[in-house]
Amino acid sequence: MAQEDVFKKLVSHAKEYGFVFPSSEIYDGLGAVYDYGQMGVELKNNIKKYWWDSMVLLHENIVGIDSAIFMHPMIWKASGHVDAFNDPLIDNKDSKKRYRADVLIEEQLAKYDDKITKEVEKAAKRFGAAFDEAQFRATNQRVLDNQAKRDTLHDRYKNALNENDLEELRQIILDEEIVCPISGTRNWTEVRQFNLMFATEMGSTADGAMKVYLRPETAQGIFVNYLNVQKTGRMKIPFGIAQIGKAFRNEIVARQFIFRMREFEQMEMQFFVRPGSELEWFEKWKAFRLKWHKALGFGDDCYRYHDHDKLAHYANAATDIEFLMPFGFKEVEGIHSRTDFDLSQHEKYSGKSIKYFDPELNESYTPYVIETSIGVDRMFLSVLSASYTEEQLTGGESRVVLKLPAPLAPVKLAVMPLVKKDGLPEKARDIINALKFRFHCHYDEKDSIGKRYRRQDAIGTPYCVTVDHQTLEDNTVTLRNRDTMLQERVSINDLETIIGDRVDITSLLKQLI
Repeated sequence: MAQEDVFKKLVSHAKEYGFVFPSSEIYDGLGAVYDYGQMGVELKNNIKKYWWDSMVLLHENIVGIDSAIFMHPMIWKASGHVDAFNDPLIDNKDSKKRYRADVLIEEQLAKYDDKITKEVEKAAKRFGAAFDEAQFRATNQRVLDNQAKRDTLHDRYKNALNENDLEELRQIILDEEIVCPISGTRNWTEVRQFNLMFATEMGSTADGAMKVYLRPETAQGIFVNYLNVQKTGRMKIPFGIAQIGKAFRNEIVARQFIFRMREFEQMEMQFFVRPGSELEWFEKWKAFRLKWHKALGFGDDCYRYHDHDKLAHYANAATDIEFLMPFGFKEVEGIHSRTDFDLSQHEKYSGKSIKYFDPELNESYTPYVIETSIGVDRMFLSVLSASYTEEQLTGGESRVVLKLPAPLAPVKLAVMPLVKKDGLPEKARDIINALKFRFHCHYDEKDSIGKRYRRQDAIGTPYCVTVDHQTLEDNTVTLRNRDTMLQERVSINDLETIIGDRVDITSLLKQLI
């Protein structure tokens, strides 16, 4: 099945089973804004808990804050967002559709990558175990031609970004014969810059109103509070501050479901270090963050690092962790060495000293910062897409199952009476009442037991318990595993221990130590 079709099915599944709804749907929706349903909010909260605990519980020198969405407008002047938070915009004159010029070029680069990959995969099938991929890549003419085109394009693109050469970006689009996906034409406008911040006014009168912004990132709330946290918490460098919160960007092209939205949520940690040690810490946090992702068990091949072609104005190193989505490898997390740019800028614009006094060195300095920033919504999408599975079963049956990591699953246990009589529903309720303090449980008595299993498979419930007449005799139930569909007879008294060992967030955190 084509990946595009898989993605459409995933979006449909997310709505049908209460994970994600289009926002304001009864009013025909609002572009690139989504609401999380009853299943989605549970999965999202579990993702956030996994991240938060991996930062704050596992690291004695990391604490959390929750800063305001509205902040003094001078903060965004100091951070560079007012002047430099732009994306290169280009319009197609025929379709009247607007695109990001850099995204169009990056998609063209991905096409060259796909061509090379297909050549390698065809050769691997043809030659089998005797296939030497390295030699094939080095000698096959079609691979070499596509690699040369890709390298040439990449060099032009990188130079244009670093020189902020908008004319060259447009010329690359023309030279590569990139067409509008809607009109199929190459009738492009000039490339121009577009600021992404949402502005509003704060104040009770028109004359006294102050222009403020919805924050485009959560990091600045950490920077302006770092000294408050350091002093009140008696923190010593190196230390970190974590935050989960909403951010807002007026994206030019908001698409691919919840991958790129105008209102989204970030999980960010800013780690403050001595100047000169930042690149060492940068490598450490790169490794830890990739380990965090891989602990979910989706397979190492689903992840890769991508070093930035153009560094942001504040960075001296930057790497993305990319995940293999249904529409290709895409960024889910960024790790950045932000130098002392942010703190120095806020010191300059505020006129207040926010230097850190290092008692070991007996001197004051402006700390350098390593940032890890992950989009909750992109992480949600990566988990959902990696878990979505269509299986053909024996007997011609099929099922759709979300093979979510058990600690992230919205519902941990579904309890089902075999029939709605003979005291079985009451016994099932007793089990839920005993376990609901620790696990999110569902009670389900509607339809046949097979249909109930399929419903739970579709929302990713890792375990189902069936209460039958034998339960009333020996206090045992049938415990069904979502992924294997295998069933075992277990004592009700052992359920909490059996399930708890498998579905607790702790099982993920232990892999990070």
